[in-house]
Amino acid sequence: MNASVPAAAAAAAASETLVSIEGLKVHFPITSGVVFQRKVGAVYAVDGIDLSILEGETLGLVGESGCGKSTTGRAILQLIRPTAGRVLYEGGDLAHLRGAKLRRQRKRMQMIFQDPYASLNGRMTVGDIVGEPLLVHKVVTRRQRGARVRELLKTVGINPNTLNRYPHEFSGGQRQRIGIARALAIEPNFIVCDEPISALDVSIRAQIINLLQQLQREFGLTYLFIAHDLSVVRHISDRVAVMYLGRIVELAANADLYGQPLHPYTQALLSAVPIPDPTAEEQRRAVVLTGDVPSPVDPPAGCHFHPRCPAMRYGLCDVQTPELREVRPGHWAACHLITDDDYPFIRAGEGDLAEAQSAAALGAVTGPSATAADGAAADGGEPA
Repeated sequence: MNASVPAAAAAAAASETLVSIEGLKVHFPITSGVVFQRKVGAVYAVDGIDLSILEGETLGLVGESGCGKSTTGRAILQLIRPTAGRVLYEGGDLAHLRGAKLRRQRKRMQMIFQDPYASLNGRMTVGDIVGEPLLVHKVVTRRQRGARVRELLKTVGINPNTLNRYPHEFSGGQRQRIGIARALAIEPNFIVCDEPISALDVSIRAQIINLLQQLQREFGLTYLFIAHDLSVVRHISDRVAVMYLGRIVELAANADLYGQPLHPYTQALLSAVPIPDPTAEEQRRAVVLTGDVPSPVDPPAGCHFHPRCPAMRYGLCDVQTPELREVRPGHWAACHLITDDDYPFIRAGEGDLAEAQSAAALGAVTGPSATAADGAAADGGEPA
């Protein structure tokens, strides 16, 4: 937080923070040997991130596969123990809790898993699946469990009379609704949604998103929403964090990040989102990243993104690790090239729609030759 922020405003902001992540690291050791094992390396899945999730908001977490999004969500809930760092939830550090103390905190935190088929026990009925958290945490008695399970199933749009059926008798969307009912069973206030719609048909995704938003309004929930689909994240999130190879590279309010992305990686992600206009889609200049995502076993020195960055500067980006700092009010980015007055401008995202429309209008007035000349000049003036 900037030192210029008044102390009263800082205290108010801190009081609204539900989850605070400080220097979180999750490194999976690589060992060699059968009898006498020794550590020969590590997978740097999460390599030092700082995040704050405000009460009642939806924080979207996006990035390519393998960047550490799901590991971050699991580490917050202590399903995976962090290697280093702190996870502060309602003032307590979850990373140092064990046994009964951690179990009491888990009543307030739940998770909706990505795969609705693997996350439900096929040998248990729906009633047992949804009702199990109630018995584990001793929220209700066995006699009261049936009524509570029926109420939960009705809340998520499942016929309460199906509680004696097994998961294989339901569709993918219905299974995910059952998973949501299980997460709501013990009345949490924080839920990690780990790509809850990626395994579903397109026609079902909107229903699940609308259900999550409805439940958030009804129960005052706070979400960490992990996803690949940037369009879905834009629809549901209040703020968005962009992750690359174990680090947060940009964090901003929804409108700011989609309207004016600062980090080159964010701009490249938005450039990959199709524009629902064939003419604009053909005329826009896409940002194509070269190479593959580096291995988290041996991440690059300096900025992890520098081997693929179209604006990379040798001697700076490949040497020094950029700090995630507040470039604009509420807009954080980790890039050496971003200053308070300037930042690397790579055309990407929905802003190309307006540019393509302007180019088409210019072509209609001046003719195709002038438009082509302008396009060639623009290509020559922008960074490759």
